[in-house]
Amino acid sequence: MAENLKNQTVKGVWWSVLEKYATQGVSFVITLVMANILSPDEYGLIGMLAIFISLSQVFIDGGFANALIQKKTKTDTDFSTVFWINTSIGVTCYILLFIFAPVIASFFKQDILVPITRIYSINLILNSLCAVNKVKLVIDINFKTQLKISLAAAVTSGIAGITCAVQGCGVWAIVVQLNVQAFMTALLSFIFVRWKPAFVFSKESFRSLFGFGSKLLIAQTISTVYVNLYNIAIGKRYTAAQLGLYTRARQFGEIVSTNLTSVMTRVLFPVLSRVQDNDAQMMAAYRKFIAMVAFIVFPCSLGLCGIARPLVVSLIGEKWLGCVPLLQILTFAYLCDGITIINLNLLYVKGKSDIVLKLEIIKKSIAVAFLLIAIRYGVTAICISLVIYSFIALIINTRNTKKLLDYGFLNQMADLFPYLLCSLTIMALAFLSDFVFDNNWLSLSVSLILCPLVYIALCRIFKLDAQKEMVSIIASNKYCPKWFDRLIKKLYPALS
Repeated sequence: MAENLKNQTVKGVWWSVLEKYATQGVSFVITLVMANILSPDEYGLIGMLAIFISLSQVFIDGGFANALIQKKTKTDTDFSTVFWINTSIGVTCYILLFIFAPVIASFFKQDILVPITRIYSINLILNSLCAVNKVKLVIDINFKTQLKISLAAAVTSGIAGITCAVQGCGVWAIVVQLNVQAFMTALLSFIFVRWKPAFVFSKESFRSLFGFGSKLLIAQTISTVYVNLYNIAIGKRYTAAQLGLYTRARQFGEIVSTNLTSVMTRVLFPVLSRVQDNDAQMMAAYRKFIAMVAFIVFPCSLGLCGIARPLVVSLIGEKWLGCVPLLQILTFAYLCDGITIINLNLLYVKGKSDIVLKLEIIKKSIAVAFLLIAIRYGVTAICISLVIYSFIALIINTRNTKKLLDYGFLNQMADLFPYLLCSLTIMALAFLSDFVFDNNWLSLSVSLILCPLVYIALCRIFKLDAQKEMVSIIASNKYCPKWFDRLIKKLYPALS
């Protein structure tokens, strides 16, 4: 059982990483091209709508996705019931946004938001149609198929978006890109998954899933409102350009930490759900997951802090220089977020959705208090408040991990401290490189070569287990080159 669980985890992580980062890599390149054509103001307009789209997406899911994954016995009636719920909510959310578009535009004092809202929100209907298909792929830990769907959708939408940007469509280029991506994802999910909903709606299925999912729905709603509250606050109090700089800083920061954490949790949740009654087995897998997240997220986040200035200037130009200090501050928030989310997933696995809801209310109340204070002092102060909140949220979440598996804050910090120390070292090296070299591309190139080598060397010196685990995952994949496999066996004889 343990070996089978490990194989499923390794396979899931590998394909999940490929799915997430191949798609994100394509999307990132597309964003770079479009950011060089478009302005911070145009991205700021889309940022103003983020809370309405994100919140609608939460209602579309309604917590039913996690409820389906967590449920031990699932029937086709369960899937069909969730499909019709999702679709109905998606259509309802679109109608509401269509009607209230003038109100949204008036709030932000941007008349152009009326047509943008009405066209952009079409993707809510499209996303609702393929929500169950995505859940089925996650349950099967089938991220290979998700890779095909996501990559094809990203490439197609990217071509459409760039074409519109080059033609001078402005903010509409972003709208076209996002809607084409949603359409292609929905279309391809039905082609690849080959599942069709039955014309049934079971009240029994609804009640059983809603019992678990309703609390997650409220928790996710609170979390989504909180995340997008920053967009509302900045967009309302400051300019669209400042909101554009803030959203760009968050996008750069999330490329590493948020996406990688998402990859790990997508595998963690279904895998641990299968051993939710075996605490010893769960604990062993759980500690490995946290260490692997730290092994990658810590150096990438802090390394990003060090290379932020040359990276931003080199890739999207001087007009985006204002997002550099915001990005450097936010990397420390993302450092905590990865571990916080992993801890929260343990509660999902254990079916403690009531505790998740309670924690969200407590944490987000603290966060909003920080925001109300920080908003008076500018966008930089808002980013600092995010860092403080992230650390507090980590402490709060680990209190429950302590109760469930006797693995609390101090235990986790003891395990993670070596990774933090190594990561701070490469951050210092990146800052030094930026100080020494005047040329941005040269500074960036030196950091991207030197920092990973130094980090790997430090991990070997400290004999960190996560490095061996990660190397084992890569080497065990059938696509791993033979030369790499031979190198691994020389460096790590125990893996032979």
